[in-house]
Parts: sequence; C-alpha cells; structure tokens
Amino acid sequence: MSGETLHVHFLGTAGAIPTTMRTLSCIMVRRGADTLLFDCGEGAQQQMMRARTGFTVDAIFITHWHADHFLGVIGLVQTLSFIGRDLPLRIFGPAGVEEFVSEMKRICRNNIRFPIRSGRISDGDQVRFDGYTVTAFAVDHGTPALGYVLCEDDRPGRFNRETAIALGVPPGPLFGRLQRGEEVTVQKNGSPTVIRPDDVMGARRPGRKVVYTGDTRPVGSLPPELVSDADLFVHDATFDESERQKATEFAHSTARDAGISATRYKARKLALFHISSRYTKTDAHLSDARQCFSGEIIAPDDLTLVEIGFRDE
Repeated sequence: MSGETLHVHFLGTAGAIPTTMRTLSCIMVRRGADTLLFDCGEGAQQQMMRARTGFTVDAIFITHWHADHFLGVIGLVQTLSFIGRDLPLRIFGPAGVEEFVSEMKRICRNNIRFPIRSGRISDGDQVRFDGYTVTAFAVDHGTPALGYVLCEDDRPGRFNRETAIALGVPPGPLFGRLQRGEEVTVQKNGSPTVIRPDDVMGARRPGRKVVYTGDTRPVGSLPPELVSDADLFVHDATFDESERQKATEFAHSTARDAGISATRYKARKLALFHISSRYTKTDAHLSDARQCFSGEIIAPDDLTLVEIGFRDE
C-alpha cells in the first residue's frame, strides 16, 4: 500500500443550481487503481473530460436523492455503454437506490450493455475494497441522507534496520520478508533463531482518511472513531454566516459550521463544499471558517485536485 496514490478531484462544487463557474456536486476519488465517484450531478462527464480523468469508474456513492446529486449518473452510464464497457458498475446509496437503478434501466431501455448493481446502505454500513473501506454515516438534511468516510487500512510500522542487524538478520531478502509480516530464521551464535516481524517493526501507522458529509446541517454528533483525524474533511458550506437563517431553513450548513465541525473532529484539512449560486466569491466563507478552525482551509473551485500524501509518523 505504501506506493498507492490518493487523489481527490473536485469535479463539481456548486449548490443546488449550477453557475457558469461551478457545476453540480461530483467528487472523484482515485485511490491506486480504483476510481470512485461520490455524487454525480449534471455535467460530470464534461468535467471528467476537462480534468482528463477519463471515464473509468468502479463504484458510485450517492448521498441522497436530490436531483443535483444524481442526475449525471444516467448520461455517464450511457457513455460507458457506448464506449464498450463490460465490467459491472456498483451504485450505492440510501433507501431508494434499487428503484433508481431499476428506473434508469427502464428509461435507457436496451442501451446499457453492462451490468449495474445497486447497493442499499445505511448508517454504519461498510463497503470493502482492496486496502480500504468506505463507511456510510447518517446526516441531517430533511430527507434520508448519508455522508461517507474513505479510510485506508493501517500501514505497517517502520522497519528498524539497525535492530534487525543486531538480531543477526543480514541485509538483503530477509529484510523484505520481515516487512511483509513473515517470520525468518537466522543463525546466531551457531544456533537457529526465529526473528518475528514484531521484533523489528514499529507500531502500525494509520492509513489516510477522507470524509465527505454531503448536504447536511452541522454535523456534531458523529462517531469520533469514524470521522476524526481526517486528512481531508469535505463539509457542506452552502452559505456564509450572513445567510444563517437560510442554512437552517434548507437543512444546510454555513462555512462557520464547517469550521466548528472540522475542529471538533480534529481534521487536518477542511474543504468547503456545495457553494450556493448566490456567491461569485468565497472570501466570506473562508473568513467565517477560519474563525473556528486553525488548520488548512480551501474552498475548491471546479477541477481542483487535492493529492493526499502519507503522513510522516
């Protein structure tokens, strides 16, 4: 896993109405060879072309059934069929995902030439991938809605070369076997001695974590063990603080709310997302969030790419 990339493409960052600068919600996460979409609003295909990501998608996770978060799926599926896809596509979402997939197949009639599998998930459900999981958590948006956490498995601890040599392990292939979790036997003082990985490896290190709230009122009661310490915390910030009443009315958050949540859950980097079409700039959003969160804050434009590296520990 140590060489796997983790790229987050903000393909669409708008609120419910697109603008000339922002298209509707769509986040692409590329982890190693896997490509996942979190929501897929209208315009997603064009944004993929502009970002030069191609159309390879392994799974789609929908947060809720407001049209700005899922209508792009239909056109994307048609394109995937036209270009000859034959691998199955998995579409996950809250209650209603089975009906959505069934209705999409009916509307498209005979134009879908590959299997599409729906997966209904709810609060706490996990979807397992090679080396990481995607876990759903419930949010408050006035309709059944989910957020998602992509969390990598723990990484092995650091290999202590000096300790290994002191225990009689010669530099070379045995080092690699120990790092892969295998025991090795060496000759020490004329006797065979078993060296275990725990003898030469440090404590396991956490993998990387991305949290995406989707549309929601402020998230203040999420399981800390699930969402805390995210490398990237993508939070609804539809309004700035001057429109707090509208945020409450429409079950969204302000940028200040996002900053409070990022602090509560010890995020490393906060991304303000789902910006209302009333705004042409996000200066006020950034200022509001900075009053409550001291870490790095971004208000990504469409096509912003965030690369998440491994932590030093």
